[in-house]
Order: sequence, then C-alpha cells, then structure tokens
Amino acid sequence: MNVGTLAVLLVFSIPLVAIVGGLGLAALKIMRGGGDSARDMEDTRLIQEIHRQLQKMKERVGFLETILLDKERRNGK
Repeated sequence: MNVGTLAVLLVFSIPLVAIVGGLGLAALKIMRGGGDSARDMEDTRLIQEIHRQLQKMKERVGFLETILLDKERRNGK
C-alpha cells in the first residue's frame, strides 16, 4: 500500500467512525424506547466523550499524514 492510499484511508476513516457511532447510538435509543432525563444526560455525556476521542484521533491522523508526506518528499528527491 503506497503512502497516498494510506493517507486517503486515514482521512476517510474518521468521519466513517463518527457516522457508524452515531447510527449505533441512535439505534440503541430507538430500541430502548423513550427515555428519562437521566438517560438523556448519560447519552449526552457519552456523545461528548466520543467527540473528544474523535478530535484526538483527527489530530493524530494529521500528524501521521505530515510524517508520511515529509517522508515521501525526502524519498522523492
């Protein structure tokens, strides 16, 4: 797998994880039925934690892309 393919794969994996996670949470909420405020607060906390983790992952992917592109530039010259 070349560097370009890996970079594209990493870039598209973050939104994919977010979408799948959101759909999973929506499915759980539908299966559990309505909800009370305690469940809603727990769901909100869980979504916020997922968002924080995705932000960290996005930052890491950015660093990896920079490393890969720098390595590719050095090897290409």
